[in-house]
Parts: sequence; structure tokens; C-alpha cells
Amino acid sequence: MKVIHELDPIYDENSEILILGSIPSVKSREVGFYYAHPKNRFWKVLAAVFNENLPVSIEEKVAFLKQNKIALWDVLSSCEITKSSDSSIKNIQVNDIRLILEKTKITKIYTTGKKAYEIYQKQIYPKTKLEAIYLPSTSPANAKDSLEKLIQEYKKYLHFTK
Repeated sequence: MKVIHELDPIYDENSEILILGSIPSVKSREVGFYYAHPKNRFWKVLAAVFNENLPVSIEEKVAFLKQNKIALWDVLSSCEITKSSDSSIKNIQVNDIRLILEKTKITKIYTTGKKAYEIYQKQIYPKTKLEAIYLPSTSPANAKDSLEKLIQEYKKYLHFTK
């Protein structure tokens, strides 16, 4: 199924880091916001890393991101995908990440999951010349990594932003 990315990036002029996923999941597209699947651990991981309460509403999540100087977007603007399976992604078009970089203070880029990292390295890095750091996926499909392991991995890199 062809999917067009319809979620706006979240950032402001104070954003210092950019976290990139691949493309919104089926549930995220339904809800109209990033990492909306109830079993996705993204928001739990970030709340733990920054030692803050779990943001629940979209407004709380946007405020959380901006307060912690985090920009959020995805590497893909469109692709063919089966349900929410990154392994099924093909016929990709990438987002122009430079649009955010020009308007922010971003110096660090992180990708959530292998597919986002691979696409970034191959198609976006040559344009930005900013290295991305791979972070494990918080998706429920990544069952091998416990919540605690994800928190520890993310803490290695994200703690500096406060």
C-alpha cells in the first residue's frame, strides 16, 4: 500500500536534536501523531530518559519535545508499506531534512530503528553531512529489547540535552 507522510515535523527554533523514525505507523496515521500505538514505548522511554512524567495528550507530547529541545520527524515522505512493517518498505521518497536544519540549532541526529538509519545514511546523510546515531526501535515489533534496555540505550545519547 502506498503511504504519503502527512504529519508535520515537530520543532522550533530552539531544537538541538532531531529524532527520525521511518514513516508513521498505521495507528499513528489514524491518530494523526507520532508513536501513537499504545504498545510503542517511545514516549515511555523519553519520559524516563528526561526524568519527567509521561506525556499523554498530543499537546503534552509537543510541549515535552519543545521543552527538551527535541525535533521529531521521519526519513520518508512516501513509500509502499504493508501495515506498519519497516521490513516491507519499498519505492521510497525521502523528506528533505535540511528544511528543519536551516531553521533550528540541531547538531545531533538520531534514528529510531534500523530502516530509518539505513535510509538516512544512504539517501539523506550525503545532503546534510551530519552523522546520525542509531537508536533501537521502540516499536512493539522490537520485542527483543526490554523497556529498561531501551531506556539505557537512549540515555547514553540523549542525556546531554538538558
